[in-house]
Amino acid sequence: MTSTTPAPFTAGDYRARMERAARAAADAGLAGLLVAPGPDMVWLTGYTPTAITERLTLLVLAPGHDPVLVVPTLEAPDAEAAAGATALTLRDWTDGKDPYAVTAGLLDERGRFGISDNTWAMHLLGLQRTLPDSSYASLTDALPMLRAVKDAAELDLLAAAGAAADATFEEIRKVPFAGRRESDVGRDLADLLRRFGHSQVDFTIVGSGPNGANPHHEVGDRVIQHGDMVVLDFGGLKDGYGSDTTRTVHVGEPTQEERRVHDIVRAAQEAGFRAVRPGVACQEVDRAARAVITDAGYGEYFIHRTGHGIGVTTHEPPYMIEGEEQALVPGMCFSVEPGIYLPGRFGVRIEDIVTVTQDGGRRLNDTTREMVIVD
Repeated sequence: MTSTTPAPFTAGDYRARMERAARAAADAGLAGLLVAPGPDMVWLTGYTPTAITERLTLLVLAPGHDPVLVVPTLEAPDAEAAAGATALTLRDWTDGKDPYAVTAGLLDERGRFGISDNTWAMHLLGLQRTLPDSSYASLTDALPMLRAVKDAAELDLLAAAGAAADATFEEIRKVPFAGRRESDVGRDLADLLRRFGHSQVDFTIVGSGPNGANPHHEVGDRVIQHGDMVVLDFGGLKDGYGSDTTRTVHVGEPTQEERRVHDIVRAAQEAGFRAVRPGVACQEVDRAARAVITDAGYGEYFIHRTGHGIGVTTHEPPYMIEGEEQALVPGMCFSVEPGIYLPGRFGVRIEDIVTVTQDGGRRLNDTTREMVIVD
């Protein structure tokens, strides 16, 4: 696998994102957005504090106002070095001062604000205490699609992360499985993801035999045996953007039933992918995949949603689930990952990351979806 170093995002990129977020807040009837350290702050500013502590760090975005980043004085030099720093104003506060009073001066005292989901409760309560007539809504509720539509540069990064995950699968299928623990194969997956450019490994699920019937089993000390079905689900962050793919392999030749279940899941995954096009509700992707499994008689064994969004985190909106009427938009990226889980026996899941195009969908994972036999 060959790779190139992507061009970094510029201050102009971050300025455009902050302006877009402020407009979205106004359109949603909010007085502004308050963003604590985490994925939203990284996406909006390029800034990640070296340590997230009890000291308040908060990005304030309000329509018609320049963005302001409230930071502890001792962390101001790091904030000034962030890629998006020149697109905002820093407002620092020293120990012994009230950071909520500093922040309150930037806010409408009776305003309703969107606030990032990972904001510490002590900080939200501190703002409420200082501005008792203000109110707040989580960003997931108020602006669930804020980061959902990716631009061309983001799509390139997601495609590169997907290609690295694909390269990882092509290598892992060559290693011995029988006689080794799930945790051994999990370590192989993590090492391969890092070899192919991931800076962060978020998960390496190795569900062998009956453990594969637990969708989030991760890894254990079970020794993989000849005749096992093995679910491999792995991903993380490469250059700040996520990968997430699942393939189900078999140690030695599968039984007729195992092959049939795998074929049903493969058909369901294909149906979910084929349902992707602009204007279609997210729930239609779930319905398309689920119908294949239900019609085959395994509906009760498909026990999770069909997909989740991906970007600067490996799980984020939009979600491919019944009841989600959000329309698909070109640039959205999400997983399509139906599965069948037979308790005490085995499980099968097949997952690709898909992006919505102008006239359909494009997979960001290209490894075979056929049954793969391993040793």
